[in-house]
Amino acid sequence: MKRFLLLLLLLSLSISAAHAQFPDPDGGDLERGVLPLKWTTGGPKCMEIPEWQVHEYNPNFYILRQSGCTDAEMPFLYLIFGKDRGILWDTGSRNGNLAPALQRVVHNWLERNHRDSVSIIVTHSHSHDDHTWGDSALQALHDSAMPIEFVAPTVDAASKFFGIAPWPTALGQVDLGGRVLNIVPIPGHDTYAIALYDRKTGIVLTGDNLYPGRLYIPDFPTYQTSTERLIAFLEGKPVSHVLGNHIEQTRTPFLDFPIGSIYHPDEHPLELTFGTLLELENGLKSMNGIPRRLATRDFTIWPLDPKEHGLGPKMEQIYKQTQAEQLKNKWNQPSK
Repeated sequence: MKRFLLLLLLLSLSISAAHAQFPDPDGGDLERGVLPLKWTTGGPKCMEIPEWQVHEYNPNFYILRQSGCTDAEMPFLYLIFGKDRGILWDTGSRNGNLAPALQRVVHNWLERNHRDSVSIIVTHSHSHDDHTWGDSALQALHDSAMPIEFVAPTVDAASKFFGIAPWPTALGQVDLGGRVLNIVPIPGHDTYAIALYDRKTGIVLTGDNLYPGRLYIPDFPTYQTSTERLIAFLEGKPVSHVLGNHIEQTRTPFLDFPIGSIYHPDEHPLELTFGTLLELENGLKSMNGIPRRLATRDFTIWPLDPKEHGLGPKMEQIYKQTQAEQLKNKWNQPSK
């Protein structure tokens, strides 16, 4: 009897997993896209590096990456277009000067699509300043070709705009016109944080909750619950890529760049998978409610001590040392 029940369980799991795929290896009805083999980081010569690298995943999905020459955070931003409007995910970090780069992409999209204007929703993965620094510039932008609809990075504003009630257990969504984006609340790294699932491409945006690097967690129980909520939502849905906001990991397994690095030679790919998300869940569960640091091949679970300010004195010292060394060589980083 036990063996029979085990077989039923394995069968149900396999069926559940199969629902997230397609019967043939052709990608079904997902919109295809291409990611670059590598991203521009912050060098080796900052004189040659633009403030923003713009990558066209496909004609209606763009990824913008801020240069490490402007700020060591090097965040990724995402710009998605539907038939009626577009959405911008985050506004970058310090010294980003996002507005001109964003205008260029939007105006080029309008020209390609023979349009005069398109409204842009500006929203955020969470509220930390390395993802909201460009807010004021975009709010002050008066471009009739791309009127801005701003959603503040707060629980109240996002809940109202995306129809999330109650927070954080309910789901939200926004329709860009023939393109519905699902919104999943994922607090834990920040009090306000959301993930986005794009039904057209199967891409999941996870903000700072999951990316190739150090996953800082000030609220461990909430973060674990959020991870499980996102996995439960994605069950039965095709996932092409899981894309976060940063890359801090090298291509060498278990090796990250020192905090404060502006230049990332031999950088880990941005894209992760649904399997990576399951690996994160397993790592969290293995701690049995007692947070501890845990390094995996592609990321490190990094609980924060609530008694310490920020990341703690050791990490702050590493940041200062790394910045001093790399900024000294900003115009010509030594070869590795």
